Amino acid sequence: MIELWTRQHVEKVVTPVGRGLAWMKVRPTHLTLTGLAVTLLGSAMLANGDVTRGALVILAGSALDGLDGAVARASGSASARGALIDSVSDRLGETSMFAACAFWLASRQSPAEGDPALVVLCVLSLGASIVISYLRAKADIGGVEGRGGIMGRAERVILFTVGFLLNQVTVMLWLMATLTWLTVFQRFFKTWRQLASE
Repeated sequence: MIELWTRQHVEKVVTPVGRGLAWMKVRPTHLTLTGLAVTLLGSAMLANGDVTRGALVILAGSALDGLDGAVARASGSASARGALIDSVSDRLGETSMFAACAFWLASRQSPAEGDPALVVLCVLSLGASIVISYLRAKADIGGVEGRGGIMGRAERVILFTVGFLLNQVTVMLWLMATLTWLTVFQRFFKTWRQLASE
């Protein structure tokens, strides 16, 4: 949703940065893999209890990864292989952040005090995130628009970070699970309608 609403405004900032990085001979894949490494580091920090800084590092890794497209366009180096690496890295990053959240939730309290439902919400949120990405891929294969819905990747990372920064992890996880599955249905029916008109 953010991507669709703010693309022009974001591109005004990101495009010059992409040109500068391309001029410095930074490759898109370097940014993708560096962003993933930073996200994995933030996830490890979060899992080990450094939740505020860990969440911010995850956000920074996702932002860094978001520059790879601008660099690819500026350098004329966009490729199917690069897109594959980017897509896989995005899924690995999201898996790591939800796994870190689940680990932290499971380890911070004794079994008698813990809330297993929160760990289940992590799993449900991750599952929905993967299905959202899968639906976009299927839409692309069908030659129709696969973006859209209330919870794209940017929204998921932002909500995740804000939940930890405000110490509202339970609220965040309920919102995440609910809104990501709503997005699954939004993208499914959007793609279904478009494919029917093809």
